[in-house]
Amino acid sequence: MKADDAAASPVTHCGFIAIVGRPNVGKSTLMNRLIGQKVSITSAKAQTTRHRIHGVFTRDAHQFVFVDTPGFQTKHRNALNRVMNRAVTQALADVDVILFVIEAGRLTEADEEVIALLPKDRPVLLLLNKTDKTGDRAKLLPFVERVAKLHDFHAIMPVSAQRGDGLDALLKVAGELLPEGQAMFDVDDFTDRSERFLAAEYIREKLFRQLGDELPYGLAVEIERFEAEGALRRIAACVIVSREAHKGIVIGRGGEVLKSVGAAARGDMEKVFGSKVFLELHVKVRSGWADDERALKSLGFEP
Repeated sequence: MKADDAAASPVTHCGFIAIVGRPNVGKSTLMNRLIGQKVSITSAKAQTTRHRIHGVFTRDAHQFVFVDTPGFQTKHRNALNRVMNRAVTQALADVDVILFVIEAGRLTEADEEVIALLPKDRPVLLLLNKTDKTGDRAKLLPFVERVAKLHDFHAIMPVSAQRGDGLDALLKVAGELLPEGQAMFDVDDFTDRSERFLAAEYIREKLFRQLGDELPYGLAVEIERFEAEGALRRIAACVIVSREAHKGIVIGRGGEVLKSVGAAARGDMEKVFGSKVFLELHVKVRSGWADDERALKSLGFEP
């Protein structure tokens, strides 16, 4: 996928930067802010991000390839969660720089479990996110001292992914850590993911947001048809649930929920794809899909 603006300078430094942390600390919001495009979907629900997603940003002779990862799961142990956790550990092994994200002023047992996974042989930047909600930052000093003892962080930086605070400073520090090398992507690319993948993600995001606490745990989206005809996209997608009782929740009375989800997802697609979108949605029951690695592979999850 292409970005709106191309960089002016030839790339001399390029590398992979993983964004890791427990669920709901703002990793996906951070990546979208950094690259200036909506690549990772966001919601208040845990497990919104299920795939390892690359977001590309090129500026001032530096190409940053951010790797958004699922929140590391410490409670659920089905196949879906095992696949997502593998995505996190694989990203940690493959990248040049790591951004470890926590909420400013809050350190949980789940945060500490992720810290235990951080490698010692590459730079880790500790990002204190949501600083716009903490008030007096001076009060964070004892918290910072406590977290700093848990790992040898290259730097500790306050940021607000929601407002964009501190991100220029973050890019400067991260850019200095990137290895020398040519660009891996065109300077106007913003992700390596296809429109087909993004379409499924946008639909799933709207389901997460629309259903809230009613959201069925075993819910996924599969693109059954994706046809590009110039400035037109014809897309047919299936919402997969694990139980018959969940169909009614997703469809809603008189089909209201599914219609609302389709309209909102179509709006995102048209903005990012730059084309008119015709979207068809229906719901199918596929029992046990979240604990079946073959089913997960068919839905695009990496083995």
